[in-house]
Amino acid sequence: MKVAIVYDSSTGKTKAAAEQMGEAARAAGHECSVESIHDADPAQVTKADAICVGSWCKGLFVILQRPTDEAMGFIERLGPLDGKPAAVFTTYALAVGKTLPKMAAALGARGARVTGQLKSKGPRVAEGFDSWLQTLET
Repeated sequence: MKVAIVYDSSTGKTKAAAEQMGEAARAAGHECSVESIHDADPAQVTKADAICVGSWCKGLFVILQRPTDEAMGFIERLGPLDGKPAAVFTTYALAVGKTLPKMAAALGARGARVTGQLKSKGPRVAEGFDSWLQTLET
């Protein structure tokens, strides 16, 4: 299965998490691309069999947690996802607030079947990513 992982990273933690998730996807037998939302082509991402979108958690310590505007804008530029499996992930320091549900709702509005809302406290594979991969057909 072709998996596209796209991310928005400010300090490099989300990038590192995405890259490790890409390695895990390839180790599980999937073809996987990992790109920054600034470099990724929404049309190419839309063509993938499964999509994973990540953002660092923006906010004030433990209030107003949300995904970045850039991550949300990228999701809006995706084509129709027609029931494709998708996951969202965030890297965070203290709390994730509504970051994951906001991204999941945006992907759902594009037609994705969001089957994973994952988080990572730091630059490592998001908790539950391996389980999400197991739900994908190879």
